[in-house]
Amino acid sequence: MSQTPPNVLTIAGSDSSGGAGIQADLKTFSALGAYGASVVTALTAQNTLGVRAIHVPPADFVAAQLDAVFTDLRIDAVKIGMLANADIVQCVAAALRRHRPATVILDTVMLSKNGQALLAADAVHALRDALLPLATLITPNLPEAAVLLGEAEVHDEESMVRQARALRALGAHAVLLKGGHLGGSHSPDWLVDASGSARLGAARVATRATHGTGCTLSAAIAALRPQRPDLPSAVNEAKAYLTQALLRAERLQVGQGIGPVHHFHHWW
Repeated sequence: MSQTPPNVLTIAGSDSSGGAGIQADLKTFSALGAYGASVVTALTAQNTLGVRAIHVPPADFVAAQLDAVFTDLRIDAVKIGMLANADIVQCVAAALRRHRPATVILDTVMLSKNGQALLAADAVHALRDALLPLATLITPNLPEAAVLLGEAEVHDEESMVRQARALRALGAHAVLLKGGHLGGSHSPDWLVDASGSARLGAARVATRATHGTGCTLSAAIAALRPQRPDLPSAVNEAKAYLTQALLRAERLQVGQGIGPVHHFHHWW
């Protein structure tokens, strides 16, 4: 475990409204006692109502950012979010192989909260084949798991466990399959790793302010893993942090659509 504040790198897209992506990740790192660095893989023009435009930088510029960070900073954990296209997926995978960070949390971002595609269709194979085997943990939701496996989306917890195990068989060390799309009063997740399967239950929070929930959860795990004795401890604490950020989200008044979670609920 780290005795000093860990340095955590987010590799993700930028959200101009501040609720998701790089901005959400850096807020989460700060809230949980980690120093945040960032590599921007895409610029989005978006707000709480949706994504209006996306600009993707060349992969060689993403590589330059990655090498600039890794050759100077001690990076204790990496969180990966929006990667936009296959060239950037391969670029990030190559950087991880070069620099070998101890912890890699991969949030398999494919769609925005409003349904905008954030990953090109031809990049799914690259994500599955090049990045999953390098991940300490992947955090897909049910639609993302279905796409990665080439299967139908599941609607029960027994099938969730089966798909989580299938995803782990593709190479990820551990899988946190998120059950928010199941509906109902609870939102169960399943953590599958070498030791078996564990159900992580949580009551569903009744709020429209859910922008950036996936980004925030994966960023929280990345921030906490170097500070906690094992992955399950980090995952459980990250889920508790996100629950409180959701419960207090409507204290904020941000935008007219799907608002952000409250990353700094403990202080504000």
